[in-house]
Amino acid sequence: MINEKKLLNDANSYFLNKEFDKAMFIYAQLSSVFKYNKEYPIYALFCDIANEDVNKALSLFDYFTVAKEKDIDEAIEYVHNVVDAYDGDIDKMMGLLKDLTNSTVDSLDAIKYEDFKTLIQTRGSFRVAFEDIMFSTKVAIDSKDDFFDFVTKLIENDFSTTAYSYLEGFNEYFAYDSKIEELYKKLEEKKLATTHKQ
Repeated sequence: MINEKKLLNDANSYFLNKEFDKAMFIYAQLSSVFKYNKEYPIYALFCDIANEDVNKALSLFDYFTVAKEKDIDEAIEYVHNVVDAYDGDIDKMMGLLKDLTNSTVDSLDAIKYEDFKTLIQTRGSFRVAFEDIMFSTKVAIDSKDDFFDFVTKLIENDFSTTAYSYLEGFNEYFAYDSKIEELYKKLEEKKLATTHKQ
């Protein structure tokens, strides 16, 4: 008998480890066996996107993982809209999903962290504010304290993949900072807690 949950966890682990071919193989298996499950084809789509742009695929995966808990149909519709709006043109689609890990204000699509904090207050929560901007706007961080604050909030709000990519992107700047180790530890604890919850 197929252990559906274990297979999905394995596929997600491969995906997060950027082993997209292995992840795709399992997602495809899940899609063919459990034809009525709407999630699995979406995960396979993320593997396709990863062939074009890894960071965008990981960000979209992060979004979907969080959003599906709230409303899976809405989350799936959003993903399809991103793709369908441009008739499957991967270049145009990637234009929509701006690079989250770029921290410099070199584009009109950047928002300063101070302004982002104002947006959080306006929208009522970090999660809602970040979902609003995660695919269209870069968060520009220019101080160490802001960086640590931002990554901590990403972890607390289950945007783990995005938190990892920020930590990896800035690791060389803060390599010897104990706070970086704390954040990695917090991410691992969150990952374990999520795994046990499933």
